Amino acid sequence: MLLTVALALAGCGAGGDDNDGGSGAGKEAAAGPEAGRDDAELTDGGGQADKAGGGSRADGKGRANGKSRKPVGPSRPTDTHIIRTASLTVRVKDVPKALEQARTTAEGAGGLIGDESTDRDRRGHDRSRVVLRVPQDRYGQVLSDLAGTGRLISRTAKAEDVTEQVVDVESRIKTQRASVARVRALMDKATKISDIVSLEGELSSRQSDLESLLAQQTSLKDRTTMATITLTLTESPQRPAGDGGDDDPTFADALSGGWDAFVTMLRWVAVALAAVLPFAAIAALLVLVWLRVVRPRAARRTVAVAGAGAAPASGTTAVVPPTPKTPPTPKTPPTPKEPGTPREPDGS
Repeated sequence: MLLTVALALAGCGAGGDDNDGGSGAGKEAAAGPEAGRDDAELTDGGGQADKAGGGSRADGKGRANGKSRKPVGPSRPTDTHIIRTASLTVRVKDVPKALEQARTTAEGAGGLIGDESTDRDRRGHDRSRVVLRVPQDRYGQVLSDLAGTGRLISRTAKAEDVTEQVVDVESRIKTQRASVARVRALMDKATKISDIVSLEGELSSRQSDLESLLAQQTSLKDRTTMATITLTLTESPQRPAGDGGDDDPTFADALSGGWDAFVTMLRWVAVALAAVLPFAAIAALLVLVWLRVVRPRAARRTVAVAGAGAAPASGTTAVVPPTPKTPPTPKTPPTPKEPGTPREPDGS
């Protein structure tokens, strides 16, 4: 019993000592800022005194302290990543020659040739479209050289800042690589088949995400390193010397336009005739059959029917209706003679 009470009292004493030590430490901690504040005031006072005295040490301290007092903001990337694209339409006298010159310009700047297409309109004028990839540092010079190959019709240039996207992708790649490394470390320590299978599925998913991020990084690097220029070359029509200019129509232009319209009309008429020709041939064949076969038969049938109605058929006796008798003419009575007139002899 006494031993228990002694142990309890010892514990209380130890707790009291600990509390006193804690309170003492708290006092020292509370006194620390005050002492620091006093030291700061003394230092400031000394600095002011030195400044009032024109000492050079105050200036040195001020410059030294100025660096430490400079506000610290969020760090920004030093490199700027920009995707540059441009479209040019240039009218030239000779499209193949200008196209070859554009290839030479791009390759001389360290670029490469992309998609290319060439066609010709109904007047025989060539038109080419080519995609050029050139380094960013030679982008402006190449644009000027391409625009100088002929008459510039249109020009469009775009710049897209993707610095934040590049930084974000790089950060996600670092995180994903660390995640893949952790999963591999867990796989090395796993002993159960179920744990190994689960970790393999997780590792495959994270590696797929990492490969996708790496592909995005490669695409961004390519587009920010090489600028894309789409060049369209059109051939200007050949005009005689001394004409009214490119935009002023002349009599020759009007005559050429009228001839083109006439040729176009003939072409459409020929197309229409070609479309109607099969039906016209069938109609002509039907008319020929009608004239050569059907119509003669119809005429002979009509004549036969008319002849059958006018004469009897062979081997039959025609019945002739009796001729009506003419009634006798009444005799005229003799005319009475006047007295004294000689009597004519009777011929009977």
